[in-house]
This record gives sequence, structure tokens and C-alpha cells, in this order.
Amino acid sequence: MTTSIPGAPDLYARGWRGRHPRAAAADPRDPLGLAADAPLLAAWLNWTELAESGRLTPMCTPGHKQRRDLAGAVVTGDVPLYGGLDAIKRADQLRAEAEARAAALWGAGWCRFSVAGSTHGNQALCLAIGRPGQEVIITRTLHRSLLLGLVLAGLRPVWVRPEIDAASGLPAAVPVQAVRGALAAHPDACGVILGDPSYVGTVGDLAGHAEAAHDAGVPLIVDAAWAAHFGFHPGLPPHAIAAGADAMVTSTHKMLPSMTQGALVLARTERLDAARLDRAFEATHTTSPSGSMMASIDAARALLARDGERLCARLLRGVAAARARLRRVPGAGVLDGPGVDPAKLVVLLAGTGAHGSLVEADLIAAGAPAEMADRDTVVPIPTIADDEETLAAFTEALVASIERHRGAPRRPVVTATWTVQPQTIMAPREAFFARNETVTADAAIGRVSAELVAPYPPGVPVLAPGELITGEAVDGLREVAADGGRIAYAADPTLATFQIVAA
Repeated sequence: MTTSIPGAPDLYARGWRGRHPRAAAADPRDPLGLAADAPLLAAWLNWTELAESGRLTPMCTPGHKQRRDLAGAVVTGDVPLYGGLDAIKRADQLRAEAEARAAALWGAGWCRFSVAGSTHGNQALCLAIGRPGQEVIITRTLHRSLLLGLVLAGLRPVWVRPEIDAASGLPAAVPVQAVRGALAAHPDACGVILGDPSYVGTVGDLAGHAEAAHDAGVPLIVDAAWAAHFGFHPGLPPHAIAAGADAMVTSTHKMLPSMTQGALVLARTERLDAARLDRAFEATHTTSPSGSMMASIDAARALLARDGERLCARLLRGVAAARARLRRVPGAGVLDGPGVDPAKLVVLLAGTGAHGSLVEADLIAAGAPAEMADRDTVVPIPTIADDEETLAAFTEALVASIERHRGAPRRPVVTATWTVQPQTIMAPREAFFARNETVTADAAIGRVSAELVAPYPPGVPVLAPGELITGEAVDGLREVAADGGRIAYAADPTLATFQIVAA
């Protein structure tokens, strides 16, 4: 005998699993009608419709029970995957259906939705290749998540470095020949891991890198966190899978309109084992994923499948116009050319004499905060959500601020983020778990770092566990801090002391 609550909806019997009962009709919460092609979004719409009508008495997590009179409106729309978008016993079927659609869109054989960003995807892929103690060819301008992925997986890095553009002080791509040379010198390496595009939008020859990796019999993995739009317009580079990579990570919350922390992990399974990929993904993912985040990833994928070329075309027009306007500002420049993402806007200030931190402050005051700024560079992030009018208005605010702070032209500084020459003394995992001690900055020089220290953004480490602490690295970090930059992840962000591996 079963007991039911009078008047309660039979959620699952009425087609709860991704078949939103109003999907055929206009729904103001889904103005573009994406639910018809997005099963997780459809389930989220169904749940929230019932919650808003007061017809739910959930006896599952989350603990706020959809009430807004406790923590407030911040919990609005928060629905779990398990027990929310579907019954705990069946929710993985709904998730797998959505992930299969994403795999098909990117031409991959395997896909998972992450609610912990590209950070999680990078670390899962580190766990999916090789064995503890094996070497991996990896770019030194990596995001800190990859470095900590090496700690988790016990892999030993063989660093390859990008070329540096002398005019801007910013990194270009890692040359294919550098990867070929590293693979030849380290024939037992288990794979190649590159970040492409870079934080500043520079792109490399991924097809060439894939060929080099495959000639050596190993997979190519790409941290493409900033490239969820690649491959969806003829004016954009192909995405990493299309270029021949075996796996890629991309953030749907960066260039696409998903909730923060949304990301996709995609792979081809000729050189990577699907079961190992699943184990690695689950090992570092939450067992309580947000159904709302997953539904937003599903919605972003459906939008890209239907309207991606049109929205990317609009973005490309807006960025091209912004670049053209900025080139007319005396002394200003933009990162541009065949090796740069045409949807990226990187503004070069050295020739204007304006300080990027002052420009950034103006933009914040104007309600238009940029992603990143340092002395010589401002990096706003246009996305497919931006129309041409929005980008034009932002550009005018940016130009006005540059003119307000104009000064004597100067040479751009190449920061330690891009120029660090690491000297690896111990494997990252070995150093991470070693006994450590705290010493003054002067005493730390010549010792082995036990911690990761990175200016953020972009989150590229200047010091990593297991690397020799040099005077050059300490001076470079101090320059960033003195110029208003944030020193992230260090135990002492003032840089007065460092954590070192104890003798």
C-alpha cells in the first residue's frame, strides 16, 4: 500500500523526465523555446513551475525546500539533479541524454557536464592519462588547475613554452616543433597537454600538435576553457576536437550563457579509455550536482546548436568594430592577427601612457567591469550574449578612460607570468606532500617551493610545488604586487615569506 499527499502532483508519471508539459507553448522562462532540444532544461522548467505554484512539498535536498523566507531570494531556481530534475534512481539517464547531444554537436565520443568549471575537467583529464611517475609534455603557461591535476595524478611535467611577442609582452602559441622535440627527448611521456587559446586569445596549430602527439603514440589534451565558441562560425578557428585533439575542456560559463561553474569535458576514445575517463571524472566531481547548473549547460548547448553561427557572427562584428575604434586612439593597440581569436578583445595601453588599473577602476565605476587589467593591458570579455550596441558603448567608455589617464608612452613590461623559466627539482606531487616550513623571502631563494604562487588573473603559476625559488621569480611576483596585482594561492600574499620543502 502506498500513501500519497492529497493534491500533490505525480511528478514522474506526468512525463517529468525532460518533457516539459508546456514545452510546446510559449514559456517566459524559456523565451527562445530551447527546452524542446534540452532535456535537462525541460525538467528544470517543470520543477520550478510546480515550486512557484506552491504545489511542491519536497522531502529531498536542498535544505531550503524552495522557501525564500529563510535565506532569501538567493536560492531562487536552485534545483538538484538527483531528486529534483528526476528521481535519484533515474536522473543519470536524463543527464546522459543531454550529454550525448553535446558529444554529437562537438563530434566527440564521450562527454560529461561539470558543475565545477574547467578546473574540474582539467584535473579529471590528468587522472585519465598515464600512471603516477610518468612524464607528460605540458605548457608552462598552464592554468593552476592543471598543475594541481599533476599533483593529483602524480605526473611529472616536461615543460614546453610559448613564444613571447616582443611588441606586446604577451604569449603567442607553443610551437609544434617544441612539442615534437619534447616528445623525442621523452619517449615514455604519456601525453601532451596544451592550453589553447591562451588567456589572451592567442591560438596555435592544434592540428600540427595532434599530428605530433599521435606520431608519438600519445593523446593530445587541450584546455580550451576560453573556446566554447570555436568551430561554430567560419570566421572562428575549429574547436580542439575538430582539429584532432583527443580531449578538450571548455567553460560554458565563459563565452556561452550558462551559469557560473558550467563546463564541458569532451573526448574521443581511440586513445583514451571511456571507462577510465568516467572514473577520473567522478573521482573529482561532486555527488550532489546542481540540476540548475546542468540545465543551464544544456540550454547553452541547445542555443549554440540552433543559433551559434548567427550569434558568433554578431560577436565577431562587434569585436571587429571595437578593435577598429581602439586603433584610432593614439598610442593604443589591440592584439590581432591570424594567431589570435577574432572574438577576443585585448587592449594594449603602453603607447598611451595610461595605467590599466586606473582604467579598470573607471570601468568598474561606470558599471562595466572588465575581466582583467594590469599596467599595460585591459582584457574585457565579449561573449555571444553581447550585441554590437553594447560593445560599442563599452568601447566608448574605455576610450574615454584611456584619454582621461593618458601619459608619456612607455615600453610594455613582460610580466613574470609569461617569462618564468622553471627549474623542476621535485615532482609536484612529491613536493606537495613533503614536510614544509615557512621562511623569509630572502631565505627562500635557492630552496624548493612547497606552494603554488600565481598572479590572478590569469592564474598561471610563477612558482609551483617542486620548483626552485629564484630571485627572478620573487622579483617578478613583487613587481606584480607593487603594481596592484593580486597574488593568489600563496600562504603569504604579501610575499614577505614563502613555504619551502624542509631540508
